[in-house]
Amino acid sequence: MDMTIDATHWRRRRGMAKLLEALGADEGLTRYVGGAVRDELLQLPVNDVDLATRLLPDEVVKRLQAAGIKAVPTGIQHGTVTAVSDGHPYEITTLRRDVETFGRHATVAFTDDWREDSARRDFTINALMADPLSGEVFDYFGGLQDLEARHVRFIGDPFERIAEDHLRILRFFRFHARFGLAEPDSAALAACSARANDLMALSRERIADELIKLLAVDDPTPTIRVMLDRGILKPVIPEIGSIAAGRLESLVESERASKLAPEPLRRLASLLPREPETAGNVAARLKLSNRARKRLACAASDHLAPDPRAIAYRDGVECAVDRLLLGGRPADAAAIAEWTPPRLPVRGGALIRRGVTQGPLVSRTLRMIEDRWIEAGFPHGAELEAIVTQALAESHR
Repeated sequence: MDMTIDATHWRRRRGMAKLLEALGADEGLTRYVGGAVRDELLQLPVNDVDLATRLLPDEVVKRLQAAGIKAVPTGIQHGTVTAVSDGHPYEITTLRRDVETFGRHATVAFTDDWREDSARRDFTINALMADPLSGEVFDYFGGLQDLEARHVRFIGDPFERIAEDHLRILRFFRFHARFGLAEPDSAALAACSARANDLMALSRERIADELIKLLAVDDPTPTIRVMLDRGILKPVIPEIGSIAAGRLESLVESERASKLAPEPLRRLASLLPREPETAGNVAARLKLSNRARKRLACAASDHLAPDPRAIAYRDGVECAVDRLLLGGRPADAAAIAEWTPPRLPVRGGALIRRGVTQGPLVSRTLRMIEDRWIEAGFPHGAELEAIVTQALAESHR
């Protein structure tokens, strides 16, 4: 794998050249770091470019302000400052070493040693750095070799790295799902399996965030299957049974057949029993948004009418697409995805003018008309009038 990246095109990003000059990049004080370097080497789109620097946080702020760049102390106690250069945010972190770690928290000391900072990162492929001037890639732990092999591996002892940050269990599987080609790293897998109960110490929001990101990859099925075989998710989402990977696999096939975009919440629903109440409980435990909770519960229902428009009309197009894909009906899901449900062309006032007594009878008659209208395929004109006439006749009995 090439040991350099094209250093020039990132400098052309809005505000980057000005930022690098302020932080002494040409003097060797600041480097590109992490996911941006990894993705550039893999020829993947690069969204955010983060910087690591030998400069202490106060010096970073001082230099930014002197250059007319806004400095936001987003995590300055841990060495992180967000620079807003020409309206574009960049995260800058002073090189660090861990003094003490416990779960999701760490006491850090600042350092000027690039290797020492790399050593505290999670995986070898995430610890790569690059010089902004020459594009030279710095690799202290075999990340380039792992990247070429598409192998996700912890830096150092996996048990120690997980003890430092329990979330790394889920991050390992997410990165393997995204980048891994062969079987998961055996040492990492053994450590994640042994320490799965550590996930219970994490906030459910953090767990949900990682799980949603994992389920968003092109095909998370092989990785999810390994996780279920190893009982990784059992401590935090015991509702996910051993056969859930098969349902996820079927859903991924349906999504591809429909040519509709993958949806992580839909995929999460495939892992859960087809019980709205259970899905709602899981969503509440994971502290998902109200909208996400409703979607997960709606998708978990096994109610599927023959006409996909009927599902979309009653429960919404989004829910209908989810259920149809989960039910193995990709053609129907694709057909309904862009459909706009019509409004019932009959109102209560029209029924009253035709003799229906005001009160509960109006609502009951409207529901009768609506049910038959949906069943008939949302007709207009004479067919709709026939439905209304029949319903009125029955309401007067």
